[in-house]
Amino acid sequence: MATASARHILVDTEEKCTELKTQIEGGADFADVAKEHSSCPSGQSGGDLGEFSPGQMVKEFNDVVFGGEVGVIHGPVKTQFGYHLIDITNRTD
Repeated sequence: MATASARHILVDTEEKCTELKTQIEGGADFADVAKEHSSCPSGQSGGDLGEFSPGQMVKEFNDVVFGGEVGVIHGPVKTQFGYHLIDITNRTD
């Protein structure tokens, strides 16, 4: 069964999400940005969500993690929780 590891940053607005993505792409550390800005409790551990299987996360998040390119910052991804930046750190098929 496929599994993946990912980290994310959760914020309230698409604009904020895009702004943070620009900072990370410009060299800011993902974990530092997560600690400072993410509204998810995982932000305190750099946004790390650990390892999970398909179907454990909400659909929009799941689709990115199990369909997107590994090692790329994805987002903004809108879910019922807000807007996410997603970094897929590992995936096995």
